Amino acid sequence: MEERRRNKRTQLESELIIKRLDSEEGESVKIYVSDVSRNGVGFSCSEPLSIGAVYESYLTLWTKEVLHAFLRIVRIEMEEENFSYGAVFIGMSETDASRIEAYQTISENEG
Repeated sequence: MEERRRNKRTQLESELIIKRLDSEEGESVKIYVSDVSRNGVGFSCSEPLSIGAVYESYLTLWTKEVLHAFLRIVRIEMEEENFSYGAVFIGMSETDASRIEAYQTISENEG
């Protein structure tokens, strides 16, 4: 399979709490991040989400900082007990994107 990612991906042990923006329901869903880059995030959860939908998210970083970001779902794959998703960040600030890159640099130097 051809690699289409523009930026390096890094695993991040974290959780996101997300809410769909075009829904009045305020239910939050926990998801488990498998990789993150300055452009997007890969994650899994047991709840079905909609491709193309935009969700509000709160990403807890390794420093315990919380990034508020919006995600558009661009990929969905069914797994045994969960769904695997790929999402791109919508309107993430350059400062927040740089925080993700800084972590990647530190991780590479420690490894």
